[in-house]
Amino acid sequence: MTEQPDGPEGVLFDLPAGETPRSAAARAPRPKPRSPAERLPVARVAVDTPLPHLDRCFDYRVPADMDESAVPGCRVKVRFNNRKLSGFLVERTETSDFPGRLAYLDSVVSPEPVLTPEVLGLARAVADRYAGTLSDVLRLAVPPRHARVEKEERPEAPPEPVPEPVDGPWADYPEGPSYLRALRKGRPARAVWNALPGPEWPEAVAAAAGAALAGGLGTVIVVPDGRDVAAVDRALHRLLGEGHHLALTADLGPAERYRRWLAVLRGGARIVVGTRAAVFAPVRDLGLVVLWDDGDDVHAEPHAPYPHARTVLSMRAHRADAAALIGGHTRTTDAQLLLESGWAHPLAADRTTLRRRAPLVRAAGDDRELARDGAARSARMPSLALRAAREASRSGPVLFQVPRRGYLNTLACAGCREPARCDACRGPLAVRGSHAVPSCGWCGRLAGQWACPECGVSRMRAVVVGARRTAEELGRAFPYLTVRTSGRGEVLASVADEPSIVVATPGAEPVAEKGYAAAVLLDGWALLNRMDLRASEEALRRWLNAAALVRPGATVVVCAEASLPVVQSLVRWDPGGFAARELAERRELGFPPAVAMASVTGAPEHVRELVDQLELPERTDLLGPVPVASSGPGPAEAEPVERALLRVPRGGVGALSQALKAAAANRSAHRDEHLAQVRVDPVHVV
Repeated sequence: MTEQPDGPEGVLFDLPAGETPRSAAARAPRPKPRSPAERLPVARVAVDTPLPHLDRCFDYRVPADMDESAVPGCRVKVRFNNRKLSGFLVERTETSDFPGRLAYLDSVVSPEPVLTPEVLGLARAVADRYAGTLSDVLRLAVPPRHARVEKEERPEAPPEPVPEPVDGPWADYPEGPSYLRALRKGRPARAVWNALPGPEWPEAVAAAAGAALAGGLGTVIVVPDGRDVAAVDRALHRLLGEGHHLALTADLGPAERYRRWLAVLRGGARIVVGTRAAVFAPVRDLGLVVLWDDGDDVHAEPHAPYPHARTVLSMRAHRADAAALIGGHTRTTDAQLLLESGWAHPLAADRTTLRRRAPLVRAAGDDRELARDGAARSARMPSLALRAAREASRSGPVLFQVPRRGYLNTLACAGCREPARCDACRGPLAVRGSHAVPSCGWCGRLAGQWACPECGVSRMRAVVVGARRTAEELGRAFPYLTVRTSGRGEVLASVADEPSIVVATPGAEPVAEKGYAAAVLLDGWALLNRMDLRASEEALRRWLNAAALVRPGATVVVCAEASLPVVQSLVRWDPGGFAARELAERRELGFPPAVAMASVTGAPEHVRELVDQLELPERTDLLGPVPVASSGPGPAEAEPVERALLRVPRGGVGALSQALKAAAANRSAHRDEHLAQVRVDPVHVV
């Protein structure tokens, strides 16, 4: 007996003595010829291939034995370029435009129609909008299959009756009740919502979803993180009871997430709340899309083709003729653009209500405080902040927001102020803990004997202080209070209504049961001095989100220059006015979102080759290519990276995306595997 490794599907088999594989194959029974299905014998398949020049559907013949299972929207396997690939059966037709002989479908993975026509059309539009491929978008839209979950028989309990719709928190907004009435009537009412300070925004979102449900329509709700999903989930339970909604988050695990996704697909829930992946949730009879805190970077998908949840939901609402609610405590310039275009209308409270609900914001660097404390302009924690924290800590928790996590993240020479760098690789030095020796952030080498190469001084000073070091300093300043931290390593969901100090990084601020007694927003310069076009806009978003957790009338101290427009907008609680001014300035200078931009990033030769092949639309400006810093930490000797920016008027973004996709397809067709990264409307352009 001789063992052969070349059996079908890689299975080993034995041959009798003297038998060869060829003679055995000759004696093997031939497979029966396959006959095509009598009805709609041609299947149009979206094959899972990332190559841009193959971004189209391909025709296959449906065998008769797969006629019933090969339904539009199901997963299939096909032979493609001598390989077996996955795909989705898009539709079945009588004929094909392909003049040659069609291959048969290899198999139907599952007869479950997981790709709905509405999601397919949206995915195709998103791929075209972002110069990507349909297969890349479908990977984001349809989760991986779990066969065991599909075969489960789960008797669904009938949902509780839809309760009578209530205005809830919307009664505090002049146009709130009329907006809910429009949702109940199924009208495509679209609004940019400036939420009032306080923790009631989940109840407002739930009331909007309940109004759409009362009109027989479904809702997709997208929020930044799992804590926000849990808050909206609780609000929906309180308002609507069981059976009307489901939460989709990554921490559910693949099986449970797929189980809930199937329940939505099969009509088991009309409301979905989740993070950015929920933008493609297959909700039936979609009547409302909701996006909370649209300025948060987590709404930008990190995988190709890098769509933003705001754009995808706007496209979905437009295609489905559905309502939209884009809200937050701040207002982004992108949302302001939607208002000025007429696509949406503002939804905000009047100034009287806002003054009653908002905290009192004070800048540590205003003239009155400078007259009292001359060091307030340069001190990291001026006396105003300490006084406010000390007085407020008698009645409840006090929040300190610190822009950066860690301990002492950036060091400099104490003599000449030059950045402290590693002697071996020139990486930045930092201190990781209270008893740690300075070490390199790139190679990890300790720098216990460091001396400045410029002036010879061996002492260092902290340039950027992180949350853990801030907590230590506050522990010494308030020895009688408990100091808690909330950040990337451990994010607190809530804190009790008792005297304490809470140090949190932006986005990780826990909710206080009765609101914070005061808040201090430290290191405003660290947010405002970032090399980012959206630095001021992002700083205001982070400040407002933290200040919204403070009790009405309590004190919020911002450690930043009082004369800056962004600080004045915080003091007046006027995010709408700031967004309007910011958008007007960017329109004058030709910056997004007043214009559309695309970036081409990669090795210098790859960027230049792709740019040279572009057939640029009219009124397109080519900026660059120029060298850029590589993403992530690493030595300065890393491979060089360049980026080119393409700028067009907002109305030309479709033509620009088409040109970028055509150039990428041309290079892909020539088997060029080194493609530059293309991003349309990148979050960061500076």
